Amino acid sequence: MKTIKLISKIQLNRVKLLTVLVALFILTLSFSKNTMMQEKIQMVRLAKIKVDPLQLEKYNTALKEQMTKAVNLEPGVLTYYAVANKSNPSEITILEIYADTDAYKAHIETNHFKKYKETVKDMVKSLELIDVTLIGSAKKTNM
Repeated sequence: MKTIKLISKIQLNRVKLLTVLVALFILTLSFSKNTMMQEKIQMVRLAKIKVDPLQLEKYNTALKEQMTKAVNLEPGVLTYYAVANKSNPSEITILEIYADTDAYKAHIETNHFKKYKETVKDMVKSLELIDVTLIGSAKKTNM
């Protein structure tokens, strides 16, 4: 009788373990699918800007202010990276990543973005907006 009870307990524990493993597998798939879906709907854009070299310092100040406010105040603004060409610092490229197109549309309606556009309108000589598709990313997690 004790042997039967022991075998029943072992079988019950196996069923519980199998249930937990299946649940973990389903959760893992769910999170992976959500991450993949999130990457697919993100809006990623490059802005290539040529700035009047005589106004570069003022432009950079306005840009940094706008970027900081956007990232801090808007949940849909995920990333901003602005870089300048080393041989011609007035050629600036910005990588912008938004949660989706609605986040971008909301962003361009904010007061801080409108202030930036008004501030730099006479500083910017040319602007090219390039929508791109994120095909991969890699970053260190321990930094």
